[in-house]
Amino acid sequence: MVMKDWSHLFIVLMVATGFCSTAHADEWNSGNYKPDNRSIKIGETNLPIVFIDTRSGGSSTKIIHKDYRIAARMKIINNADGIQYDDTLAHPGQEVDYEGWIAIRYRGNSSFNLSDKKPYSIKTMETSDPNGEKQKVALLGMAKDNDWVMLAPYADRSMIRDVLMFELARPYFEYTPTAKHCELILDGTYYGVYILSERACKSKHRLDLDMPGDSGDELTGGYQLTIDRNDEYPIYVSKHATQDQNGQDYWWYNEVYFQYKHPEFDEMIPSHPSQLTYIQRQIDAMEDALASDDFQDTETGYPHYIDVTNFIDQQLSQEVSHNVDGYRLSTNIYKRRDSVDPRFKTTLWDFNIAFGNANYYNAERTDTWMFENNRYMDYGDANKVPFWWKRLMKDPAYVKAMKNRWGEYRQGNYSNKHITQLIDSLVDRLEAKGARERNFKAWPRWNRDIWPVPNWHIVNTYAKEINALRQWITRRLTWMDKQLEFDPTGTLEPTTEFAHEVAGIYDLQGIPLSQPRKGVILVRYKDGTSRKVVIR
Repeated sequence: MVMKDWSHLFIVLMVATGFCSTAHADEWNSGNYKPDNRSIKIGETNLPIVFIDTRSGGSSTKIIHKDYRIAARMKIINNADGIQYDDTLAHPGQEVDYEGWIAIRYRGNSSFNLSDKKPYSIKTMETSDPNGEKQKVALLGMAKDNDWVMLAPYADRSMIRDVLMFELARPYFEYTPTAKHCELILDGTYYGVYILSERACKSKHRLDLDMPGDSGDELTGGYQLTIDRNDEYPIYVSKHATQDQNGQDYWWYNEVYFQYKHPEFDEMIPSHPSQLTYIQRQIDAMEDALASDDFQDTETGYPHYIDVTNFIDQQLSQEVSHNVDGYRLSTNIYKRRDSVDPRFKTTLWDFNIAFGNANYYNAERTDTWMFENNRYMDYGDANKVPFWWKRLMKDPAYVKAMKNRWGEYRQGNYSNKHITQLIDSLVDRLEAKGARERNFKAWPRWNRDIWPVPNWHIVNTYAKEINALRQWITRRLTWMDKQLEFDPTGTLEPTTEFAHEVAGIYDLQGIPLSQPRKGVILVRYKDGTSRKVVIR
């Protein structure tokens, strides 16, 4: 009985610490994790077709690994008329978007270890040497680069969550990855619907960051780090512990980890130690400012170290999607040279288990804030939300700016009408020529438990999945509207915080109005607060 109890504890600890089993290089699946049904043929499709061939002219396939890349050939067909055929012999002369060498490996953490359908990291190459010269190419109309990912929607059975979030957020960020649905054929076997995507990394057309120098202004930028797990060494550990709902430091599982992305650690040490020292001190300075008693001070507090609007955009993106991994995993931050912009900024990544698509830490709910998510994790997860976000929400100026920004969102890309149209267009694209149906024939995953999908026994068809997603988003928008004081109809009653005497009404340029008019107006109250109201 004692042994059983200890075994259970060990399993709990493995889950809590984000433990993932790793295989030795020669233990990866020799069949490259083929789908259940290997007899699917595309025929014709409206999605681009990506052919990847590890055989390189030979008859035997090579094993794809996670810890290093192998060479393969890739060919993408994307015809101008929007219809592609997998039988290239019967349909010669199709338009080739790319044909050449790639270096490929598996990627991802839970998306690899807990999914049957595996994602890939791809480098486009000049030659068959997987460690050789890379080749920048423009894939499917995306800007030239050599660094690409093939996301494998598996836990996300809508297959649209990542693309949906990127498209909603695109107008508000300096850079948001572009991603395109496609169908993958690997070594002659149909693998289903994938998402060919840019990756948020240093690149002329992505994060256009300088290579840091060793002194002066050149030392100050550019840098990119990612808040993530401690599975990529070396890492930098924050000097500030994560906190519980009462603002008290956790004594266990309380660390925030920064992975070095640009420059990588090996590029800084031993040749450029001043760069490593600099970026570590900048992180410390930003966090110290947020933790200080004068954290709101515009000269010495957090506004000096972060792009406030950008951080609000990051927060709204994580909150509107109620992303269970938000803030604490796959969170990119970067810094340019001081002469360009001395403040930290953020980008977006990883929303496949967002929008209610997880059944732990209350992620499926629509009526909680994810920046307060540590209260649900308690001591059960090694990766918690940094203290930054809860601290920022204690500044009335930050909260006011967030409410104003939310009003801009809801009148723009995040309007109910636009979100409905975007979901419709993404779903229609997957349905038009049977891509969705083929995917779930290859990977039949309805009526079975898939981590971390909630209500899998109820939401057991694609139509139900999309309907559940729509309903979840509607409920989430309604809740956030109330919290952030945005009235999409002009009929909501002010909350007690704003139930004060009106000082005046204005248009969005701040020009006083003699009386309300149709459209969006700004109502200011005598206590100095304000909110946007839609008059219909």
